[in-house]
Amino acid sequence: MRKLLYMGLEPYKARYTLQLQEWNEAVFKRRGINYVMVPGDTLSNDQAIVTGQVLDAHGRTYFGMSQLMNLIRMMKSGEVNNEDVVYFEDMFQPGIESLPYILNQIPADLRPRIFVRCLAQSIDPDDFVHVWGMSEWMGHYEKMVDSFVDGVLASNEEMVMHMKIAGWKSPVYNISGLAFGKDEVLSRVNNHIKDFNNRANRVAFSARWDQEKQPDFFMDLIEEWNRREMPAVEFVILSGSKLRSNNESYMARTRNLQQQGLLKIYEDLEKNDYYNLLNDTRVLFNCALQDWVSNTVSEADTLGCNVLYPAYRSFPESFANDHTRLYVPWSIDDAINKLATLLQAPHTNMGKISDWTNNTIDRICDIMENNGEQWLRMSTDYRKHTRESKF
Repeated sequence: MRKLLYMGLEPYKARYTLQLQEWNEAVFKRRGINYVMVPGDTLSNDQAIVTGQVLDAHGRTYFGMSQLMNLIRMMKSGEVNNEDVVYFEDMFQPGIESLPYILNQIPADLRPRIFVRCLAQSIDPDDFVHVWGMSEWMGHYEKMVDSFVDGVLASNEEMVMHMKIAGWKSPVYNISGLAFGKDEVLSRVNNHIKDFNNRANRVAFSARWDQEKQPDFFMDLIEEWNRREMPAVEFVILSGSKLRSNNESYMARTRNLQQQGLLKIYEDLEKNDYYNLLNDTRVLFNCALQDWVSNTVSEADTLGCNVLYPAYRSFPESFANDHTRLYVPWSIDDAINKLATLLQAPHTNMGKISDWTNNTIDRICDIMENNGEQWLRMSTDYRKHTRESKF
């Protein structure tokens, strides 16, 4: 690889994208990769998600299209050739159809290899594209991208399976994790991890408060915990923006629990404030239908929190099949029993999840440098990797 052209995501205070470029650049520099961060223009300076739920619909498309304009300018000026790689942090990139239109009309020695990272897309039955009715046209978009890229990067084996049954034909790789920078996260708390026994007896929920994250299950857990008169616990929501949901039915129940003193809401948090709260929390709880690994688990595991997630889809792989930190999906009893244990002492495997995801960007670079064939999932027995513990 002569040069890496990095097509990142626009930064948002409320999302991990603010750190994503820094995490990637640190690895590129350490590996001595010649890279270019292809710039994009932001539509506004508020870094807020106004329309939509994951990234702002207007801001995402505006930034993505302006990035493509800059990339095309570089291609036109002869700065890109077939020894280069263009790496998209997201498979959905407005304006990406420009690339096959150009590539089919230029000499082979000017065509870079192209890799895209799939974050969810229509292959995920719980992705927001289904909430907003985008799936029909998005499926056609995905087939178009699949037809010309050199590789699609999946974050876990279960996502690979969904790609396969969708009929995607391009090379699929499992990078087994999300991009993450453990050292950068630790630096946000001055590399000081608070002693577990001195932490607040706090259980945090830090996924979006949307229906695919199952807020109702978390609220069921809170009510059942208190109904059983379990030891006093501070249940909290940690949010990087004002709390909102794509399903308004959750909000009335949330405010009711808040008024009863059963649930506390920390919202509009700056990243450092969020990390400081995690650094004083005993357990991070998750009940999402789809996180496809979850940056929240890497952050909490880095900052000395125990983590409790459902044994569903990507999570068994992310946890190396650790049954003590995975509960039976939708089982309140199992979740309460394991939560009670994890509130008592730090888990013996604490730190291993974040150590593994800390190397995800290296696995991506290996693949783009043609040294990652162990992550290729093109044989008919690709499902054999599902039961393997990655670490």
